[in-house]
Amino acid sequence: MKIAVVGSYGAGLTMRVPKAPAAGETVSGGVFDPGPGGKGSNQAVGAARLGAEVSLLTAVGDDDFGRAARELWRREGVEAGHVLTARAPTMVGFILVEPSGENRIAIAPGALDELDAAAVEPFRAEIASADVLVVSMEIPEEAVVAALRAGRETGTTTLLNPAPARPLPEDAWPLIDVITPNQTEAPVLLGLGDEHGLGDEDLVRTLCERTEGAAVLTRGGEGALIAQDSGVTRVPPYPAGAVVDTTGAGDSFTAALAVALAEGRDMRQAAEFAAAAGAHTVTIAGVIPALPTRDQLNAWIGNVP
Repeated sequence: MKIAVVGSYGAGLTMRVPKAPAAGETVSGGVFDPGPGGKGSNQAVGAARLGAEVSLLTAVGDDDFGRAARELWRREGVEAGHVLTARAPTMVGFILVEPSGENRIAIAPGALDELDAAAVEPFRAEIASADVLVVSMEIPEEAVVAALRAGRETGTTTLLNPAPARPLPEDAWPLIDVITPNQTEAPVLLGLGDEHGLGDEDLVRTLCERTEGAAVLTRGGEGALIAQDSGVTRVPPYPAGAVVDTTGAGDSFTAALAVALAEGRDMRQAAEFAAAAGAHTVTIAGVIPALPTRDQLNAWIGNVP
């Protein structure tokens, strides 16, 4: 079981605060917690912990953050030989986490701006040999489209986690086998305004029609919706217990979905497995500490009523 990931790495500079500050307000009493982040790296580590052979394409700077990234991938068993060392600094994300677990994130892309279509070409053999290609959107659009096109041309299943969301170019839609937005991202992808008036089922059906593949709309505590040619299927929420930090839930869901699809599970089974992984993740503070191993997730699933 092999998964190729094209996406971001960034240093996550997290502060847990009593409340998010309003404009012009200073809030004291925070707790600072730096660590590795970036959707691509998180998804690669998540998939590796669940038992996949994982290769990663991203870009980092020639700096302490970049060196820490390479040590993380070595430790987690993620193959990172194609990772680009850029002229710019490694991406940094500033994350504010409230007591409820909700988060606000601001990103300085840095090195990721140098990840272009030309950087994808040397990674093509890794994409071709993978069962599933996972692409996320904290990287330039040309790299997103080039990776998806390489997946389509080599016959690898393509999974786009469209975060952070932006409207997709028309030539990208036919390259996607599975797309996994949340409720906020779906209208943005479709270029809809705030008053679009579509419900979740309408949104997920529209996404399915655009890709001609499958769409999985994640809905937090409401579970998920899957749209395929056969119709819309509801995936119930997985009981999570106390929510500590929602920051890595989407990445954990995506990694687990890719692993389950690579194992040959059908879309509903894969989404149920992914929902369990996402629910497990929100019960632990921090992203990397919260990404479960296969044994941890299996034990946790077995213990939840």
